[in-house]
Amino acid sequence: MAMAVNRLIRSFGSLVLSSGPHASQITISPKPICLVWHFHAFRAIGTSAVLSTDDPMWKCRIEYTTKPIDMKKTGGRDHTGRIRVHGIGGGHKHPYFMIDFRRMHQEGEDPESFEEKVIKVQDDACRSANIALVAGGKRKRWIIATENMQAGDIIKTSKHIGRMAVLANEGDAYPVGALPIGTLVNNLESHPGKGAQYIRAAGTCGVLLRKVNGTAIIQLPSKRQMQVLETCMATVGRVSNIDHNKQIIGSAGRNRWLGKRPQSGWWQRKGGWAGRKIKPLPPMKSYVNLPTADTRS
Repeated sequence: MAMAVNRLIRSFGSLVLSSGPHASQITISPKPICLVWHFHAFRAIGTSAVLSTDDPMWKCRIEYTTKPIDMKKTGGRDHTGRIRVHGIGGGHKHPYFMIDFRRMHQEGEDPESFEEKVIKVQDDACRSANIALVAGGKRKRWIIATENMQAGDIIKTSKHIGRMAVLANEGDAYPVGALPIGTLVNNLESHPGKGAQYIRAAGTCGVLLRKVNGTAIIQLPSKRQMQVLETCMATVGRVSNIDHNKQIIGSAGRNRWLGKRPQSGWWQRKGGWAGRKIKPLPPMKSYVNLPTADTRS
């Protein structure tokens, strides 16, 4: 298999496309590492994927689907077969649902705001929070559900920042610059349009502390503060499934159902009897004046 992949890389690296004697030739020379990553991604995900040859980095573009995708268990092993993470193996089979973390995203159009209807809310075995299937316009998608989100709710997504702060409902998504001070937020972006990367775990929420010169400062669930541009999107409210960390395992068998193998007795994490070190909070992390994903070379 490795020899076949290497031959495929060499053939793609020297590929020349021409449609006629007078047509201009197009030379494609992708990076081998990127192509190998795509090869393993296609084999692991198993969905229809398209390679965009217009992009010199050959970015992978996978068709979005709301249908569950079958996952292949790795047992803590990487693509070479070596164990990289111990304590993983077995467990119930569960599908993977593709979550759309970009709330302000509509195919073929760029509206100022739009509304979507929640079709159903269900749990997801691949993450701690519940997920919600929403529909609006010509498409459906999965998003992270908020605490009180139910089927039949209407959620709004807007990118408008007005002079006055908006009175947003739970589940609505706005730029942090449009929300009032003290709003609880989740699914926060670090760069505008990049997609939510912060505050996505079950029962977590951040607090909008203040706004300074076109930026907003949010306190994360870890009490650390971060500074982002006011155009970064965030969802109002708290992430669903707040009792996730209160579930009682009850038996060793249930841990095996979850895919957790028994640990050896050589090392155990210290409990509350050992106390804890009181450390000062780290400095505020700022995402202002940093190169974005689109401008990064």
